[in-house]
Amino acid sequence: MMAAILFCGTVAVMTACKGGKPANDTSGTDVDVLKEAKERMAALYGENKKITDGDYDKSLAVKCINGTFVGRKNGDVIAYKGIPFVGKQPVGELRWKAPVDCVPDDGVYEAYYNAKSPCQGNDSWQIASLYAKGEDCLHLNVWRSADTSAEHTNRKPVMVWIHGGAFEIGGTVEPREEGCNFIKENPDVILVSLEYRLGVFGFLHLSHLPDGKDYPDTQNLGLMDQVMGLKWVHENIAAFGGDPNNVTIFGQSAGGGSVSLLPLIKGSHQYFQKVIIQSGSPVFTRSTEEAITCTNELMEALGCKTVADLQKVDRDKLIGTAADLLGLRVWPERDGSLLPENPYEAYANGAAKDLTILQGCNKDEVGYFICGVGLEGWTAFGADRYAKKLSQLTKEEQALVESFCKEAKDVTPEYSSTNRLFDQIVFIAPLFRLLENQTSAGGKTYGYFFTAESSLPLMKSGHAVELSTVFNHPEETRVTGRQLDETFSKTMRRMWVQFAKTGNPSLSAEQSPDGKAKEWPLYDVKDRQLMILDEKNIHVEKESERKILDWDRTYFLTKYYCI
Repeated sequence: MMAAILFCGTVAVMTACKGGKPANDTSGTDVDVLKEAKERMAALYGENKKITDGDYDKSLAVKCINGTFVGRKNGDVIAYKGIPFVGKQPVGELRWKAPVDCVPDDGVYEAYYNAKSPCQGNDSWQIASLYAKGEDCLHLNVWRSADTSAEHTNRKPVMVWIHGGAFEIGGTVEPREEGCNFIKENPDVILVSLEYRLGVFGFLHLSHLPDGKDYPDTQNLGLMDQVMGLKWVHENIAAFGGDPNNVTIFGQSAGGGSVSLLPLIKGSHQYFQKVIIQSGSPVFTRSTEEAITCTNELMEALGCKTVADLQKVDRDKLIGTAADLLGLRVWPERDGSLLPENPYEAYANGAAKDLTILQGCNKDEVGYFICGVGLEGWTAFGADRYAKKLSQLTKEEQALVESFCKEAKDVTPEYSSTNRLFDQIVFIAPLFRLLENQTSAGGKTYGYFFTAESSLPLMKSGHAVELSTVFNHPEETRVTGRQLDETFSKTMRRMWVQFAKTGNPSLSAEQSPDGKAKEWPLYDVKDRQLMILDEKNIHVEKESERKILDWDRTYFLTKYYCI
């Protein structure tokens, strides 16, 4: 059901910004929007080929371990797209296997186009679904300023983006996350985005099946792909002029969840030093028991008993069945192997105390989904999810949640009574638990609360509203409905870049686009100060002044995660 909400949310915001029909109505103007989106994707797509005749611009070529890659120049920015970061793609006998490391290659290759997006459900409104898809998706993209030098003394900080999409959908081809505008404005950093396996190809538990012993890693392959991508960056980014010892990973939604989990993977800290978590946390995980239950449901629906049986299922049928049956349930697994069984406890015990983290969420995250399916659709979903959540709780806990919902009903009367509860469960409470855990363990972390609102009905400051701002794509108004204030947007980007460069997002008056200093304090468990990213007034507030989190009635829900 939630997967459908994610898809429908995109439908709604695309049509709304074009003056189209309400959510779930795909007639009229919607057809024009779909046609335009397909045409844009067709213009972007092409297949990178090996260059064998020596006829290429040497100034755009970068020699890496696994080949020399030739990019394309767009103004003052050079983009290198579709670079493989594995030695073999996870197809055929390598499906559901750990990513294979790169091998030396003296060949020269085009890096002109995004490679295939990860396999995912065929929803015509998803940008990545309009692009070529395949299991051979493990590639990355690099953007750098044309004046970037590979000399050791001039190496630039590196920012590695991991896209969102509920671990089920999405890809680096998303137009609002294309990096050219970002680097044009911020030539003092290098930007990378990478793909990873999604859904049943990236997060399906198989080791419990009769022939599952040969598939020990399937439950977290998507995260293993991300680590392999970061390894490639570490080993090759200097050739692009980047500093392999000054890398910031950042992501939103499932990407935010990913970058909150990567620090907990053994050996990962050699690949990055800083983390920016946007609207994500370890809440987007599941237990081994939950993972096995999902697999068993899928196997029964497909009439399979073994992995060998599953391998024979038509790929599209496998993807479609999983999407219908397991929407928003195929996530990284707290397996006690790659990931700890209790990620929050790992943070509290100092697993990431050597890293500096910037993290936050939006004021009305659930507004995105309400906008997507409309009030009636959300009310039905919310009631079902609410009942399931209550069934997990003790009677005392149920009373606390019911009390919270009763009061929250009057906060945003145009929403259902459960929307604020899900804001708390999925985004706000996990944010503060991570802030508290990282700080208490002796680590450094900065917190933010994004409040700029979309002009779309019911969206408010919903999930993903900040993305077009972060990547400097004001024309991408599918979620915002409008262009956010230019100075505000530029200031937010400058803070992100300043954090990547120095580990501190504060701006001096000279650095700040509005000429006013922005001193961003570290989070501490006493004052709990956050930077409020208000479109008209970026400022610091104590959490207690805004009462963002209900510490007594919702904070404890983090122990139940999201499922």
